[in-house]
Amino acid sequence: MASLGIMPSDTLLIHSSMKAVGKVEGGAEAVIDAFMQYLHQGLLVFPTHTWKQIDEEYNVYDPLTEPSCVGVLTNIFRNRPGVYRSLHPTHSVAARGKGAEEFVSGEEHYGSPCPRLGCWGKLVDKKGKVLFLGCSLKTNTLIHGVEEWCNISNRHTEYSQLLKIKLPDGRLIDRAMLRHYHPSGDISQNYDKLEKPLIQKGIAKTGQIGDAHCNLCDITKMVDLTSVFLKKNPDLFIDNEPVPEEWYI
Repeated sequence: MASLGIMPSDTLLIHSSMKAVGKVEGGAEAVIDAFMQYLHQGLLVFPTHTWKQIDEEYNVYDPLTEPSCVGVLTNIFRNRPGVYRSLHPTHSVAARGKGAEEFVSGEEHYGSPCPRLGCWGKLVDKKGKVLFLGCSLKTNTLIHGVEEWCNISNRHTEYSQLLKIKLPDGRLIDRAMLRHYHPSGDISQNYDKLEKPLIQKGIAKTGQIGDAHCNLCDITKMVDLTSVFLKKNPDLFIDNEPVPEEWYI
């Protein structure tokens, strides 16, 4: 991990594919153990999204029991002792380590997928890093956040869905929630066009963990560069055409 540039005191978000990591003695549990032990001075964060199953019909989000729809490692991590999960009904995260409980707090107050004052924005403020462990930048939820924070049009549904959040004391609270949407489909499939400029600018570094190809990115610098790109072209991600080289070389 150190060879990639991960420090034990970092705030580290991990998007992951256990399948890409390959065979590891102890399996997925051992992978989680390794990250938890290494980040003993820092804050370890995994996305624990539920957008795939939570909707107007199945509309109650219980952070204690609702499975994550974004991978094996995320579901193992969210159930570990000392891990806190946020109350966002569709784009929650789980965190363990320094300031974890405070980090995940307050998500129930917002009505968009990636509010700037929520966990995704806090990762920017904490100058965190994001590791793409065996998965591409197509999984980069932070770019959804950047588009939201830059007020890019046609990124959310016109109307909110009425969802419910189950609090630790068992009470249910209502939360009207916008959902990600673009008329052309899932534009996150084009987020990986950022890989080349991020590497060129020294914002991302590639490496290997197990069998998995990895990218490690500086979150604040990635967000800043993407914001500059979106000022040049707000619809940058609606196609898979490369980012113009003159923008970053």
